[in-house]
Amino acid sequence: MAAKIMIIDDEPDILGLVKYTLEKGGFEVHTCDSGRRAWDEIAAFKPDLLLLDVMLPGIDGYSLQTRMSEDESTKNIPVILLTALESARALFHKFPQIVGFMTKPFMPSDLLQTVQDAVAKRTGV
Repeated sequence: MAAKIMIIDDEPDILGLVKYTLEKGGFEVHTCDSGRRAWDEIAAFKPDLLLLDVMLPGIDGYSLQTRMSEDESTKNIPVILLTALESARALFHKFPQIVGFMTKPFMPSDLLQTVQDAVAKRTGV
């Protein structure tokens, strides 16, 4: 069974590229373009791994990650951050769920490797 990956990013080009890359890599992928809708979609999709943009409309990535870390149903979901802000790395240091950090723009092959490594670590495969 393919690992379930959820991408939360408000940039259509990024969503499309990441979705294509991960589906080609054998993952089941769900996308969300809004911080506001993300919480409900996380609950419905139940991802094995989350790719989270830092700057989102409505609810930003930091606020969403804070909420996830405080909720029993989401606090153990590993997260890879996607951002154009290298400085954002320091803000998320306190969250043990953060397992990777991709600075935009990134190479699809690097993203796929980071996701594969995170999934392997979570599943032990």
